[in-house]
Amino acid sequence: MASYSTNEFRGGLKIMLDGDPYAILENEFVKPGKGQAFNRVKVRNLKTGRVIEKTFKSGDTVEAADVHDTDMQYLYNDGNDWYFMDQTTYEQMTASAAAVGEAAKWIKEQDICKVTLWNGAPLSVEPPTFVVLAVVETDPGVRGDTSSGGSKPATLETGAVVRVPLFIQTGELIKVDTRTGEYVSRVKDSA
Repeated sequence: MASYSTNEFRGGLKIMLDGDPYAILENEFVKPGKGQAFNRVKVRNLKTGRVIEKTFKSGDTVEAADVHDTDMQYLYNDGNDWYFMDQTTYEQMTASAAAVGEAAKWIKEQDICKVTLWNGAPLSVEPPTFVVLAVVETDPGVRGDTSSGGSKPATLETGAVVRVPLFIQTGELIKVDTRTGEYVSRVKDSA
């Protein structure tokens, strides 16, 4: 099994701690005036999503987590599980609601998501960075409203609620940044 030394730590690296896979979020090398240098690391548990801080002595090694990211197409949700398909092998995988997590409010059928697999099973699902979704409910706009005139809540077809400019109407398509959950732009319907 591969392992990483503290001098190889960087953001995004996947490591094993206490039998669970973790992703390094932040790594800070600290060299105090006295004593041994150490790494102060912020890590996220890939199974639970919990973020913790750990300290490693300089030169320590940790086991590499056997996880890999793959692009998969979201097919459907049967109420309990979420189904994804590998577009090269057409193999389907089932992800639990816990694995899908926050991505559930952004994805719709046919979207390509980044699925993190651990021991061959979906561990987490990351939605596309930008998604185009229809507004199913929002307050009516007022003529003359502009993008700098303020914002209002809008419910999208996936159930997510985002702040949109006052001129956005029910039924319009909007582009949303899933990293921040913020409105990006109005999208003209190409159909």
